Amino acid sequence: METTTEAGAEANTEAARFDELIAADDRIEPRDWMPDDYRRTLIRQMSQHAHSEIIGMQPEANWISRAPSLKRKAILMAKVQDEAGHGLYLYSATETLGVTRDELTEQLLAGKAKYSSIFNYPTLSWADIGAIGWLVDGAAICNQVPLCRCSYAPYGRAMVRICKEESFHQRQGFEILLTLMRGTPEQQRMAQDAVDRWYWPSLMMFGPPDADSPNSARSMGWKIKRFSNDELRQRFVAMLVPQAEALGVTLPDPDLRWNEQRQAYDLGPIDWSELQEVIAGRGPCNAQRLQRRREAHEDGAWVREAAAAYAAKQAASRAAATAEAVA
Repeated sequence: METTTEAGAEANTEAARFDELIAADDRIEPRDWMPDDYRRTLIRQMSQHAHSEIIGMQPEANWISRAPSLKRKAILMAKVQDEAGHGLYLYSATETLGVTRDELTEQLLAGKAKYSSIFNYPTLSWADIGAIGWLVDGAAICNQVPLCRCSYAPYGRAMVRICKEESFHQRQGFEILLTLMRGTPEQQRMAQDAVDRWYWPSLMMFGPPDADSPNSARSMGWKIKRFSNDELRQRFVAMLVPQAEALGVTLPDPDLRWNEQRQAYDLGPIDWSELQEVIAGRGPCNAQRLQRRREAHEDGAWVREAAAAYAAKQAASRAAATAEAVA
């Protein structure tokens, strides 16, 4: 029988091995030993990411039937379909950590799980679809490309394909805004209005300032994240400035200035109280987003029941065939 001392020595060896893999910039696989806190951090981050992809389908799906042309409808449908696929990749990756998809779904429907605050804002015009693609998907790319090198292998592998598809989404949004900015004065005003409304929430997507972020430092130590919230935000703004000039839109930050000494942009103050309100469930569309997700889950119950019945029937057929072969 294994003694307490032997068990402790084995645990120390496994912990040392984990630390070696992290230090060597190697990958942790699902069957590898990992600290409980590392597992919990991954489940929280990955499930939040998956929920965000699924909830994020709503503000754009709202415009599929109202897109200005058949081509635009087809492109937007493909994008929404991509987001559904991203959610499935991420739920599958999260399940490798020992949590079921049913558990993750229940947490979301019960309002116990978080998703990106950006998806609690309404899409008021067609230009919002362009702003989402350019700003929201652009922020996602800045945040998610480093996740391709995440220390947890299934998460990193899922992010490779997701980031490739997000790059198309960002280009689609840029092209919509560019078309509008080359159009009538009314279309130009509509594009600028959308940028004005989505710019600050997109900066908040990276999370609170590093000094106020409770999870960032630990995630970076484990190499789940590779850059801090503020570093990613700076990268994003540096990407936006020349693109905004090419589009002909104005970024709604009068304090935005290039700082030669820091070799980075100085930003105006961000209203972090707004982010906290949205995260707390008091954003413009929080209740609506969750209610529609619950309704969709309930409406899809028959599909899940049919799939389960079919799987049970197939399993019974295989068991009968095996028994007959043995006999």
